[in-house]
Amino acid sequence: MDIKINGSDQIAKKRGNMLRDITLGQYYQTDSVIHRLDPRVKLVTTICYIISLFIVDNFIGYIIAGLFLALIIKLSKVPVKFMVRGMKSIVFLLIIAVGFNLFLTPGETAVAFWKVRITWEGIRLASFMAIRLVFLIMGSSVMTLTTTPNNLTDGMESLLGPLKKLKVPVHEISMMMSIALRFIPILLEETDKIMKAQIARGADFESGNLIKKAKSLVPLLVPLFISAFRRANDLAMAMEARCYRGGEHRTKMKPLIYKKRDGLAYGVVVCYLALCVVFGKILL
Repeated sequence: MDIKINGSDQIAKKRGNMLRDITLGQYYQTDSVIHRLDPRVKLVTTICYIISLFIVDNFIGYIIAGLFLALIIKLSKVPVKFMVRGMKSIVFLLIIAVGFNLFLTPGETAVAFWKVRITWEGIRLASFMAIRLVFLIMGSSVMTLTTTPNNLTDGMESLLGPLKKLKVPVHEISMMMSIALRFIPILLEETDKIMKAQIARGADFESGNLIKKAKSLVPLLVPLFISAFRRANDLAMAMEARCYRGGEHRTKMKPLIYKKRDGLAYGVVVCYLALCVVFGKILL
């Protein structure tokens, strides 16, 4: 009996660690240059960085992107271990993306065994895909780790402001995205609690084939969905009870104002994009 309990504790601990490895949506509080930047600057920088990853087409361009990302992480004062830990959640997606590009890309044969053929073009595309995914997740994580949900909402609403003329509900869209990011850590914590409770009741999430493992997730997903809907309903009722009305004629406690460091940051982003275009696209 003791062995079974200890085994369950180990499984629960392992699952809990896996859930805590998801850093998207979490905020790392510290004092850094990146934290003090205007959220609009960080949003624009993240978008430009993602675009640059699809612009570059050689290793020089990805080296420039890697150096830029390393500089941002250094200035943000977010521990590198914390950033690397967040990559564990996309390992499966990374393996699938790399595998498809590695084995299904036609071209000059590099390695051949049995009916499997790996081409030089496949190796190149697989390498670029792996680097692109890693940089994309880490670059996006820096934005959420250094920006509070409230500031992120204000920044998105400000950047999408021109769409109000087209009757687009900018404030509501920004609020929904901010609430979604805020609820990610809460739902992960709730999942961890439910999983530990189900394991204590004898649930087995590890043994069996793929179909059995999928069926074993039902006792986890059902209470998780119920909890999520209950939280959403409580939040909606709380907002209605406080007569919350978004959109026009709503003032900000901390209005967004550009400062000199924000202008300097925009200049750095423009220079980075220029380097990506010159060395990552033109000079092939």
